[in-house]
Amino acid sequence: MTSTPIDLDAHRSRTRSATAAWDLLAADLDGRLHLPGDHDWPAATLAWNVSVTQRPAAVVTAATVADVVKTVRFAAECGVRVTAQPGGHGANKALDDTLLIRTAALDDIWIDSTARTARVGAGVKWGALQSALDGTGLTGLVGSNPDVSVVGFCLGGGLSWFTRPYGPGSGSLSAVELVDAGGTHRWISDDTSPELMWALRGGGGEFGIVTAVEIDLFPAPEITGGRVAFPATDAAAVLRAVAALTATAPAELSVWASIMHFPPIPELPDEIRGQSFCFVDAILLGSEGELTTRLASIRAAGTVLRDTTRPLQPGDVGTICEEPTDPSPGVHSSMMLTALDDDLVDLVVERAGTAGSLPLSQIQFRHLGGPSRTGRAGAFDLRPRGAEYAVMTLTVAPAPDLLAAGAEAMSTLFDELAPWSAGPTVPTLLGPGESLDRAFDAPVLNSLGRLKESVDPSHVIRGNYPVHGR
Repeated sequence: MTSTPIDLDAHRSRTRSATAAWDLLAADLDGRLHLPGDHDWPAATLAWNVSVTQRPAAVVTAATVADVVKTVRFAAECGVRVTAQPGGHGANKALDDTLLIRTAALDDIWIDSTARTARVGAGVKWGALQSALDGTGLTGLVGSNPDVSVVGFCLGGGLSWFTRPYGPGSGSLSAVELVDAGGTHRWISDDTSPELMWALRGGGGEFGIVTAVEIDLFPAPEITGGRVAFPATDAAAVLRAVAALTATAPAELSVWASIMHFPPIPELPDEIRGQSFCFVDAILLGSEGELTTRLASIRAAGTVLRDTTRPLQPGDVGTICEEPTDPSPGVHSSMMLTALDDDLVDLVVERAGTAGSLPLSQIQFRHLGGPSRTGRAGAFDLRPRGAEYAVMTLTVAPAPDLLAAGAEAMSTLFDELAPWSAGPTVPTLLGPGESLDRAFDAPVLNSLGRLKESVDPSHVIRGNYPVHGR
């Protein structure tokens, strides 16, 4: 067997050309270009889920929208795929070898309380937007974690604390500012590009690099919420009480319940390290007295260890679930359910009722039943799905071998929950390595694929979960 000799002169020429191209891009930016081998490369590529090692071709820390435009044009001209990521959420292998744009500096917030709209840059996190809404009597469709970007959440569907009365986060998108695959900076709305707006409402980041969005805000003159904690041994009774309450709950009340095992690691406080709990998290667009009345049956179902329910400002909503906001390791997944009945409760408690039953840190149920028809139609739409609950599973993995064990446990549990399956899950709840096949049925995937081929036939733009041409 013979090998083809390497043309060293051609190789050196290509290397010099590539280096020169990167140098030209770097010189043209207000922000900064990071390349492999730079001293700050590990920090520039860090994912929020530190179990995912990101391997982009290069990273641009954009200081301005103009940096985004220049970077996309560079990618299109050089045949490099380009993606955006403000803070590292949603990282997975699909982003390897891309030109990664960090958009955290695009953090402007404009609020029009009269029109009930907000315009936010791609780097704005939900915690910042919600805090800016304190005192306005309005809220955005915020989820459980204040560290997540508004843009990423809405592009991926977005299950909110206020999805039941107002719909998912994707339905609040009224307009999108993006840089398209050709490097043109555009303002997209239903009036200018209805098909593209449909895709942007839940179809992900495959259709342009988003630099800002305009979203609807919703009435929230009074918000009450918090967490009620029980021993994990009370989980069966508490989950049954949650099922009974949610069967008749008004749209203004959202209740989530979880079984959680905290790992025995020194970083955790003594009172939770290595302990197991059942948590009920709730929020009401109403008074503290009304929420107290509605949660009475749940409090009576077990021994209350801690109760944080209280009147809230919009900026407090992201604290209810007490989720970490710093990068951490783990694996997660989700599915949609038709019911939370006795048989399902017995199954879950048997599998995860005590620490060590499964290598899962958390199994959480989010009540979705009867979501409002408020919100614009998009690729992600809860209304035709018939899901009463979403179940989310999480393994915190301080040791790498726990990742595989956690993923296997999730797969096993979901197989057992198949009789209660309500079909595709929410795109924002997809885990690393999963695909949009788990979030959309074939007709929606086909529509997304056709639109992708229309607006980006060279596949210059790469989202966290790629849309393939169909």
